[in-house]
Amino acid sequence: MPFPKRLIVALVLATATAAFAAPTGTAQQAAGSAQCANRETPPPPVDTSEQPAPGQKAPTALEVPEKPVGGDRLGECGLILPPNSAQPPSGITAASWLLADMDSGAVIAAYDPHGRQRPASIMKVLLAMVVAKELRGDLVVTASAEDTQQECTCVGLKDGGQYTVRQLLHGLLLTSGNDVAHTLARQLGGVPNALRKMNAMAKELGALDTRAVTPSGLDAPGTSTSAYDVGLIFRGAMKYDEFAQAIKLQQSQFPGRNGGTIMLQNDNRLLQNYQGALGGKTGFTDDSQHTYVGAAERNGRRLVVVLLRGQQTPTRIDAQAAKLLDYGFAMGPGGVGKLVDGAPQPKQNVVPTQSTDTQDDAAAVDSRTGRPTPTAFGTVGLPITAVAGLGLLAGLVLFIRSKRAKAARARRQAAQAAQGF
Repeated sequence: MPFPKRLIVALVLATATAAFAAPTGTAQQAAGSAQCANRETPPPPVDTSEQPAPGQKAPTALEVPEKPVGGDRLGECGLILPPNSAQPPSGITAASWLLADMDSGAVIAAYDPHGRQRPASIMKVLLAMVVAKELRGDLVVTASAEDTQQECTCVGLKDGGQYTVRQLLHGLLLTSGNDVAHTLARQLGGVPNALRKMNAMAKELGALDTRAVTPSGLDAPGTSTSAYDVGLIFRGAMKYDEFAQAIKLQQSQFPGRNGGTIMLQNDNRLLQNYQGALGGKTGFTDDSQHTYVGAAERNGRRLVVVLLRGQQTPTRIDAQAAKLLDYGFAMGPGGVGKLVDGAPQPKQNVVPTQSTDTQDDAAAVDSRTGRPTPTAFGTVGLPITAVAGLGLLAGLVLFIRSKRAKAARARRQAAQAAQGF
């Protein structure tokens, strides 16, 4: 019986349909990125702080996750509110902001939460978190001449002066000392090693918009974070007692450069002006503009607020944070997303097909190039798949013919035996 040719044609057509199926998630991601101005990088710098050194190239932009960390709605780049919510207070100047519950992780409201911005000195929260994890508070550290020569703001370290890690954390978080940031980075194994640890911590938390390029948060090529990431990092840092105790101090004694002690004053005004304030961190550079992260507690509920690329007029950035905290405490427990409890686990890319199967075919990724490896229904594999299908059909035809030949031979042998009998 000849094998129907239309079945062969159907197989080839089905294979071609699978190979040229709907666009992958990567294409959809690229389309979505084009709609949000800061989905991949912060805005262009306004000064020369991010020009690469001679002979060096600027780092490439961080990869944008296929799915927004924390939930699909957090990939939106405008105002994100739960249904039927009141509008946020007026006068918020930040280009990106976020309100979230510190304990449940629920994101209450946000504006372009994954939009990539510059952190300025709130990057020191990430450094402090690594320090709190790795160094004892009573460990004594000796400052170097290089530490004292950092671009200020500075606490005023003395070359050869000795300080405990706890004292340095106070100088880092209360008065944002860049000299202190350099000293702590050296204690973590040097600035390059400290940055590796900071970026590894960010990745572990799920802060995939963040890249630390200086331990202090000063602008440099490739710097990046987001309001979502800063909320995630601050929430993680508050789990370390050394950090939580330091960030809420209104003042702290510190060894003076010329002997005796000086009094460090916390530059976070929310500690004095907002009931229930738990601490926070301010930041400013010409490129980042004003940045802020802080937390407060009311009736057993702890909220974190983040503002990036804000202005001090007509309302100071810390006062804007206070208005958003009031707004958040007045809202219900619902949310628009979640601060994750760790980095999302990587998944294989899924290639849609026209199959009625409920399970999609996952495309493997080449570990060296990062590109999907060819699949049975890929562009390159299409001719191979078609040939393989034809080969199977040819084998089936040969099998049927062989079976028929054996049956005919058996009948002839039976007839000959009957005649001889």
